[in-house]
Amino acid sequence: MVVWGATAQLVNDDEQIQARIKEAQEAGVYVTACKACSDQLEVSKKLEELGIDVQYLGSALTNVLKNDESLLTI
Repeated sequence: MVVWGATAQLVNDDEQIQARIKEAQEAGVYVTACKACSDQLEVSKKLEELGIDVQYLGSALTNVLKNDESLLTI
């Protein structure tokens, strides 16, 4: 699961969403967040504290799109 854009702020602010993410992580879901987005919103540290892998994702997602690979978004 990728936390992208303004969603990073929502995850930072909403304890119910944080609980759902923790539940997903405990079920084996890998959660990552875009570092550029979360840095801009000044929430990277909090996301990392929640066990979310914060890293730059722009190039990786661009490659998925350029290579016509499948990407599921919700």
